[in-house]
Amino acid sequence: MSIRLKLLRKKLGVTLETLAEKSGMTKSYLSKVERGLNTPSIAAALKLAKALNVNVEELFAQENAALDGYSLVRSDQHRLLSSNEKSPGYAVLAHQVSERNLLPFMMYPPAEFADPSFKEHVGEEFLFVHEGAVEVDFMNERVILQRGDALHFNANKPHRLRSVGEVQAQLLVVVHSTEQ
Repeated sequence: MSIRLKLLRKKLGVTLETLAEKSGMTKSYLSKVERGLNTPSIAAALKLAKALNVNVEELFAQENAALDGYSLVRSDQHRLLSSNEKSPGYAVLAHQVSERNLLPFMMYPPAEFADPSFKEHVGEEFLFVHEGAVEVDFMNERVILQRGDALHFNANKPHRLRSVGEVQAQLLVVVHSTEQ
């Protein structure tokens, strides 16, 4: 389970702090689980799965699951992975995320840059502004995207986002990565 939990958490862009907050477990306990030093109980595994919005089987799966079907997430099944005034809210839009190369989710960025650090990761990122407006900061260049605008970029490029204007920005974000 240790490798799968860390893989899922990283793929979903969830920090240990956020997972601890959402699951009601301590950061140090989760770190030990990820390193294989602790094995969670079934109750703990259920809490972790709920906090990550994945099926509990994904935490234990060791072999590639069959992906010959499809993944359907209805609008009433969207659940935010994190949400407070300083960090963006995320709602994952796919199941079996650990086995997929595309990770689609809705993002609700905060009004201020939540973190002075920039995100960068392997793969590509696609943003579509569904509602409001967003500022994308690439360190040496800032781009304002309005409702209906789309942006595609190499995710190795350091970046961060914030909502601008009166309306809370809602973005469809698709991250592509072959990193498993």
